[in-house]
Amino acid sequence: MDRKELLIIIPAYNEEKNIPKVLDQLEKPEITSIADVLVMNDASTDMTGEIVKARHHMLATHVYSLGYGSGLQLGYKYAVRRGYRYVIQMDADGQHDVCNIPGIYKRLKEKDESGKYPDIVLASRFMEGSSDFPVSSLKNLAYKMFRIMIRIYTGRRIADPTTGLQGLSRRAFLYYSRYSQFDERYPDANMITQMLLLQFQVAEIPAVMHARTDGKSMHSGLKPVWYMLRMFLSVWIVVFRIKILKMDAGAGLKNVDRTWE
Repeated sequence: MDRKELLIIIPAYNEEKNIPKVLDQLEKPEITSIADVLVMNDASTDMTGEIVKARHHMLATHVYSLGYGSGLQLGYKYAVRRGYRYVIQMDADGQHDVCNIPGIYKRLKEKDESGKYPDIVLASRFMEGSSDFPVSSLKNLAYKMFRIMIRIYTGRRIADPTTGLQGLSRRAFLYYSRYSQFDERYPDANMITQMLLLQFQVAEIPAVMHARTDGKSMHSGLKPVWYMLRMFLSVWIVVFRIKILKMDAGAGLKNVDRTWE
């Protein structure tokens, strides 16, 4: 089987009810012709791993639960070692419509008005052209505050600072794959802030997304409150490291390391 230049990474934890529908869409010719699929099974206690294995997709299963961010980072390491040029990360719960993948892939390969290719393409729920996506008052408040923080620290307006549906260039996921350069728990607004401050090229496109229908979200119950507090602190730490300590300043301007190719 010929490996494609695009790898789709899907972190999954106890998604046996949702992941078959996601894989149904990913197995359509318009997706299989451009991408390979890797599911990062985070020590699920249900049939998630067995379902993926039976459908002959690439599967990595953690013996112990490592968390959402760690699953993504291990996927990035795999993409680096296997020589992929692009990565698209999406959730296993069905919220991220597979119809977005060709658009993200296309944008990754398009130059902007300054002649630069994007390192990160954010698929936004809150742009003109996006589908309607209902959110709670608490989450809506969090999104507004994260937008303000990103605007203050980077000068950029980001419509959806917590979107998990993203496309990454090799330069971006190579950077993320390294120790201490990616949040192993909740990589959201903090990572967008980091990459903007490091001068990686970040673009946004409108997206089609759906509300979760089965299973339990990792932000259910009182978790959103803890998430908001943690994210505020994480953003400030990112700003301190880059703006004050000058750690990795200008990393987004460096050439891609092709050691693993």
